[in-house]
Amino acid sequence: MCFYHGFNRVWRQFFLYLINGIIKFLVEGWIRSVLGRQKLDNQIKKLDDHYIVCGYGRIGQLLTQYLVQKYINVVVIEKDSKHENHLDGDGVLYLIGEAADENVLIRAGIKRASGIIAGVGTDDENVLLVQLARQLNPDIFVVARASTDSSKKTLEEAGAHKVISPYDIGARRMAHAILRPTVIKFLETAFNDESTEFQFEEIRVRQGAKLTNVSLVDSGIRQEMNLIVIAIQDKNGKMMFNPKADTKFVIGDTIIVMGSAKSIKQLESLMRV
Repeated sequence: MCFYHGFNRVWRQFFLYLINGIIKFLVEGWIRSVLGRQKLDNQIKKLDDHYIVCGYGRIGQLLTQYLVQKYINVVVIEKDSKHENHLDGDGVLYLIGEAADENVLIRAGIKRASGIIAGVGTDDENVLLVQLARQLNPDIFVVARASTDSSKKTLEEAGAHKVISPYDIGARRMAHAILRPTVIKFLETAFNDESTEFQFEEIRVRQGAKLTNVSLVDSGIRQEMNLIVIAIQDKNGKMMFNPKADTKFVIGDTIIVMGSAKSIKQLESLMRV
């Protein structure tokens, strides 16, 4: 009997120890989760002029990776919690929830964001997302993914500035590779981020820029920086290809240039305050 009672006492102590360990593990995990979420939320609150990527599928992951490599602040909205570990591993700021939820978009800082990419499950969902995004921030630049040609016009009418169909792009890219292989090779080299020989870039003329109201010929862009100005788009969206030498840079213009990465960085510094 003494052995029996002693055995029961040891078993109870072991059971209590086990339960205590499980509870401690769960509580500590919950605390870590809460603190981690609070840290992410605080980081998102500090962002300004960032981009919101909705959907973390294959395209969303590649897009986010590219933007991060360009040192652009990104917030991902993904509705499926199974991607959470992946997002944590990628070191991305994110929210788990429906992208077309007003509260989720506000938490993502949509009112302070520069742009949003609508690439969630269906075209109908993207239409709702585009409409809501434009309501919350009328000035935000919206890019939407379309799965079908019939959805393109609907997404544009909903407020998307640019509608992209990955299937169309893939088909055209393959056609151009056959018809214009040299042109494609040139463009691939120009858009290769690892290339320092020459790149394409667009640069905005901002308030207080040093080259404001300076003509192209007097700017030294060609002579000193060895950059080629392909085109200039004014603030109304009008595009001027191969601008004349006496064309002046105006606040709000977007300059499309080609040249070395070093020279492009130099020009960017002259177009900032």
